[in-house]
Amino acid sequence: MSSTVLVINSGSSSIKYQLLDPADGTSLASGLVERIGESEGHLEHRAGGETVERNDPVPDHGEGLRTVLELFDTVGPQLSDAGIVAVGHRVVMGGKQYDGPTLIDEDVIATIDRLSPLAPLHNPPNLAGIKVARELLPDVPHVAVFDTAFFRRLPAAAGNYALNKEVAERYQVYRYGAHGTSHQYVSGQVAKLVGGGDDLRQIVLHLGNGASVSAVVGDRAVETSMGMTPLEGLVMGTRTGDMDPAIIFHLARVAGMDVDEIDTLVNKRSGLKGLTGENDLRMVHRMADDGSADARLALDVYAHRIRKYIGSYAAVMGGLDALSFTAGGGENDAVMRAKVAKGLQFLGIEVDEERNAVRSKEARVISPDGARVTVLVVPTNEELTIARQAVSLL
Repeated sequence: MSSTVLVINSGSSSIKYQLLDPADGTSLASGLVERIGESEGHLEHRAGGETVERNDPVPDHGEGLRTVLELFDTVGPQLSDAGIVAVGHRVVMGGKQYDGPTLIDEDVIATIDRLSPLAPLHNPPNLAGIKVARELLPDVPHVAVFDTAFFRRLPAAAGNYALNKEVAERYQVYRYGAHGTSHQYVSGQVAKLVGGGDDLRQIVLHLGNGASVSAVVGDRAVETSMGMTPLEGLVMGTRTGDMDPAIIFHLARVAGMDVDEIDTLVNKRSGLKGLTGENDLRMVHRMADDGSADARLALDVYAHRIRKYIGSYAAVMGGLDALSFTAGGGENDAVMRAKVAKGLQFLGIEVDEERNAVRSKEARVISPDGARVTVLVVPTNEELTIARQAVSLL
């Protein structure tokens, strides 16, 4: 068997994993442990055309990973025979310290921990997965791949806020971005599909429960919608995205809400969920079809924000050659893709109705022949990006 990488994405209450051949992108096994710490957990392990599911309590990440390794032994493939050369870990926040994949040691662990205040919902569970995996798989190198790394080279004008310089430097206030592994993978795939060079100007729309947009020239990101945290930017499943910062002061002074209450409000009770009661874009579409005025407004607000970013990023780059949709909503929601493109013909953006309606797991062009801007749907593959970056480092 050729060399493989085990990729681990450890979330607050879940562990996603995949065993990959980074050379050809083949997935040999994949799975998910979810509802960690709840009364009943759920585990799925997929390998060799077989899916094994369990619904047992998973008290912590350590027990979750131990169960995963047991399934590799009993269901396969055997990790001892899989030629594993590395374990790749997704880490959300790398701050200004990391601009590429990094071999994990005690100093790196300490730095990821120090950066946790910048990503309090993500870095701690990422770190929990790292610690357990290093304990259970001590004989292979472990590599951290950071969501923020792709945006580490943002132009200074894009990366800095107009905040008091001394305060910004002291408290590491900077536009770090997120979803970088997805934006890097998709923009690379687009460049291959359209034959772009160093001057290819493209926009990538990552539309999932968390949503972000990037502007990429050649292979370098020059703008991104998420900021110091993943709260900035597009409307998301439960996050507000952009809003007047003085709303925070208003809620504190007039509504008497404390910082934690406001944090929960803007990160977990807003976005599509705050407008409709549902954070899943599919459910919002159904509500709109059933006549919900709130759902129709939410879809309009969602699409409006995306179009605003497309226009501003085209201006930043001085034009646009390619626009791509990715992630759950971007890959599967033909209605939203058409809604986003509507009215953008002046930029050269057009969507062919028949091509847009096609459902496929393959990358594809959905703009008409001869369109000035190539519009594509490109399934993301963050795990493959992590695996390939881990191998490139080693």
